[in-house]
Amino acid sequence: MSASETNSPQAPITDVSLSVQTSPHARAKRKIAALMDEIKILKQDKAIKQRKTTYYVSQGRAIHRIVALYTPIEDLITENDRRCECGPSGNSTMAQDHLQHSYIELTKALPWLHEKIACLDPEESEDMFRKLKRGADSACGDDTATLKELVASWVNIECHLTMLIRSDNKHHHGFVSDACGRLLCPAEWSWEDLVVRAGICDCTIAFIVSENSWPSYMYENYKADAANLEHGLMKLKLLIMGFKAIFTSPSSANEVDGEGNGANIIENNRCACKWSDQAKVKTCVASIIGIRKVTPRTIAYAACQIRFALSCINSWRAVDGDFAYQIFWTSIVNFFEDALGPAAQTRVNELLEWWTRQVQVIDQKFLEAIIGRT
Repeated sequence: MSASETNSPQAPITDVSLSVQTSPHARAKRKIAALMDEIKILKQDKAIKQRKTTYYVSQGRAIHRIVALYTPIEDLITENDRRCECGPSGNSTMAQDHLQHSYIELTKALPWLHEKIACLDPEESEDMFRKLKRGADSACGDDTATLKELVASWVNIECHLTMLIRSDNKHHHGFVSDACGRLLCPAEWSWEDLVVRAGICDCTIAFIVSENSWPSYMYENYKADAANLEHGLMKLKLLIMGFKAIFTSPSSANEVDGEGNGANIIENNRCACKWSDQAKVKTCVASIIGIRKVTPRTIAYAACQIRFALSCINSWRAVDGDFAYQIFWTSIVNFFEDALGPAAQTRVNELLEWWTRQVQVIDQKFLEAIIGRT
């Protein structure tokens, strides 16, 4: 390097950032403010997610009760998509028809679902389905807990037991208990017959208790008419009480009486108006999930819950010994929805009307009017 190069003056260093120095304290305050804004946005996002979770879980509580006992929502949607792609000429099996009927009931229970799915990506849809299932399972668990104690009390009173069955120990329920065994025994057999009783308790091949037979608790006076198996079917007081405990309130279950000729509804409405002037009305499950009348699926759900409460198993399972709950639920639904011929359809329609009178389901608008005045 030459001396001239060494001694030449260097070029001044310029500030390429063009920054204008300000107070460090002011800069720190602005950073803190920006971070606070980010935290606020994160909190808002968390609150929105929490509200969505609460909404989906709440909406899901209707699914097992009025749509399907076990079938996943995804299966129902998949079947409807298949039918849309196949068109009216597509063939379907009986099982697929059942799925589609359940999908139709799902859209009635959750009318917003179809449009919502179209707006969500696959991950968001899966998250929504998980939350709906959580709500459905939670409602089922709540109903099981409610009936666990109530059914034990009803059986003790109805059967005039000296050795009472306990609600906190189901090991003495089921066919171990004479009272529960009488109610669970298939209606075509006589629990009083010692051969029948021994065969059921010993699980012999000749006396297998499965979902293919109507239990005695499904019949009025616990007995089936061999000449007419529909006579008295699904008219037992215990079944109606269980339904009311689930869909109206546990206390209302004790009001089941009479033949439901309409007078009870009039009296019920009169009392409701009186209550609206005295205290705040607590909305019942039927009102929350939009039930205006008794449906085949609500009866099937109540029947399954009653069966579980009478059994000796402690936790829900799809199959109890030789008894499959899903098939039992489907049999009840098919009895109403797949009636064979006009005469049979008339009979099941009359039975549903009888049920609606028995449980005294008040019109939704009437309920809303009551709640609005409190």
